[in-house]
Amino acid sequence: MKVTASLIALFAVLNTVSAAPPSGGGNNGHGNGNGNGNGNGNGNGNGNGNGNGNGNGHGHGKGPMVNSKALRGLIKEKALMAKAQTLQDFAALSGTPITRVIGSPGHNATVNWYYDTIKKLDDYYSVYIQPFPVVTANGNLTVNDALIESATMSFTGAGHPVAELVPVANVACEAADFPDEVSGKIALLSRGTCTFGSKALLAKAAGAVGVVVYNNEDGVVQGTLGEEGDYPPTVGISKAQGLEFLATIAAGNAQTADLVIEQKTVTTYNVIAETLAGNHDNVIHLGGHSDSVTAGPGINDNGSGGIGILEVALHLTKFKINNAVRFSWWAAEEEGLLGAHAYVNAQPQSELDKIKLYLNFDMIASPNYVYAIYDGDGSTFNVTGPAGSAQAEHLFIDYFRDIEKVESVPSDFDGRSDYGPFLDAGVACGGLFTGAEGLKTAEEAIKFGGEAGVAYDINYHAAGDTVANCNRTAFLVNTRAIAHSVAVLAKSTAILEEPLVRRGGYRDFTRAAGVPKKVAGGCGTKAL
Repeated sequence: MKVTASLIALFAVLNTVSAAPPSGGGNNGHGNGNGNGNGNGNGNGNGNGNGNGNGNGHGHGKGPMVNSKALRGLIKEKALMAKAQTLQDFAALSGTPITRVIGSPGHNATVNWYYDTIKKLDDYYSVYIQPFPVVTANGNLTVNDALIESATMSFTGAGHPVAELVPVANVACEAADFPDEVSGKIALLSRGTCTFGSKALLAKAAGAVGVVVYNNEDGVVQGTLGEEGDYPPTVGISKAQGLEFLATIAAGNAQTADLVIEQKTVTTYNVIAETLAGNHDNVIHLGGHSDSVTAGPGINDNGSGGIGILEVALHLTKFKINNAVRFSWWAAEEEGLLGAHAYVNAQPQSELDKIKLYLNFDMIASPNYVYAIYDGDGSTFNVTGPAGSAQAEHLFIDYFRDIEKVESVPSDFDGRSDYGPFLDAGVACGGLFTGAEGLKTAEEAIKFGGEAGVAYDINYHAAGDTVANCNRTAFLVNTRAIAHSVAVLAKSTAILEEPLVRRGGYRDFTRAAGVPKKVAGGCGTKAL
């Protein structure tokens, strides 16, 4: 697939039909009306056509019935790293900066590659693209004629205000924090406590014509305002830069900011592939985002997750399956999970109900890694996913402990990656993560090696997120874990319905009153 004018015309046609994959004439997918699919096998799980039984039927597809050891054995480090280099080469097509951000030549090439690679296997997969529009914003901040390193917030308003910076008290979460002098000026305020979106709206209500948010930790703050809204031009800067501005202003020296934010609408694309064989009323859905931030090529974030599921998809073709498996490469995650939202919003509830489990893989090769598993049972972070999420967590816990002989730690369902829209739709979720900008603890350093007090990925959202940034061991082990989960669940999803011995902290996945919906882009672009 090449993103050319002719193909964009094709995308426009495709966008007029349902975003759900074609389902053939049968009740369970591509079959002849009796739920038997179109594979070479002659059964479906336990023989009753529902694909979620004991997995002792003949299955659909070609080759032997899928099994973990055989599928895992096909995953090789060399192949993973070669694909990582391919993505870095694509990023170089964008010029300076080297990037795979949506709308760039690097991301277009990435989408082409995922589509072309999986489309070659159209005797095993139904492959389609889902185009959707995204409003992107680019800008820069100059203060007293000096260019300041900054990051444009997702969903920011456009404009070109030129005005003095006016500090805002506390953390700018209350209207009373904003002084009268901020009217007609650009608000300088701290990150913390409430969402960036609420800060920006409060600033606008106080009359501010722009917002500059300084970080409360090292580095330039990269964030999202959460959802579309009537926001003033808003950017993030580093903690050090913000404190310098505060000190200069306190000394009586005015700081005049020139803030330029320009918007444009681009069309970007999700790539989705689903096995022709297997029960399409009992789907195992895997996903990872295909884009990077502007600052760098995004080889760990999230070339690693996209490559991991691609490698498993390529080798799954050698096996029969009982349950359909769907692979998705989401665009515009870094803009606020927009690709995953576009997909989920396009599905009727009847289609979402067919997803037995969604598994997300975002940053699986961090250099100072941990083996983190989403906390589906809520025992650590007190947010339990929909039914099946706890079992998905324990499927991975058991795999790391019993097969890889390594430890694992839980990761919070904090809404920072593409599982978010699926959770909100009531779909069971799970997945793996190796860490972003957070600091590795001393306990984690004992468990996994690496350096305590250092970020899991020191090149997170930066130019240094290259092939050399990826930890090869974590990349390989996590991709084998993906293969294991697919092998188990493509054969039978009975494990997702088995009761677990509760470890505590169970509750339904519901959002507490007043807690904002977290649609922050991945792997760490934050809403607050």
